[in-house]
Amino acid sequence: MPLLFLLNLPLWAQNHPIYTGLDADEQLAFVGMMMADLIERFGSPRSVLAERGNEAWQDDVVFQYNGADFYLYRDRIWQVKIASTHGVSNGDTRASVLLVLGNTAEDRGDHILMPINGRDWPLMLRVNLNSTGRVSAIYLYRPDF
Repeated sequence: MPLLFLLNLPLWAQNHPIYTGLDADEQLAFVGMMMADLIERFGSPRSVLAERGNEAWQDDVVFQYNGADFYLYRDRIWQVKIASTHGVSNGDTRASVLLVLGNTAEDRGDHILMPINGRDWPLMLRVNLNSTGRVSAIYLYRPDF
């Protein structure tokens, strides 16, 4: 019986969201990561898709994993969509997000922005809000891309 449990463990781990157990600094390190390093760390993505930007040069290739989407420019990740980071999770209210992020967060109506300092390049945290004022998406990204 224990052997069956051990054989099933690797299958369970692959379905577990990749952000679980990572602190915010580890999540921030995703931005700027090489595509080869992403695949080496997390394996093959669950799916790969193209996402159309406002302009043709803004099109992205997106690697989707459980719990995170990685947006690539050439061979580097420039943006990560993640379900939870910095004490904020999908479904949280606007008020709780502003309380958790503090006075560096800027409420822009349909989203909240917060610059992240202390990195090798500029980073932003963007929290999108739906029409009821709840978090619908969370992005970590390089605003200079």
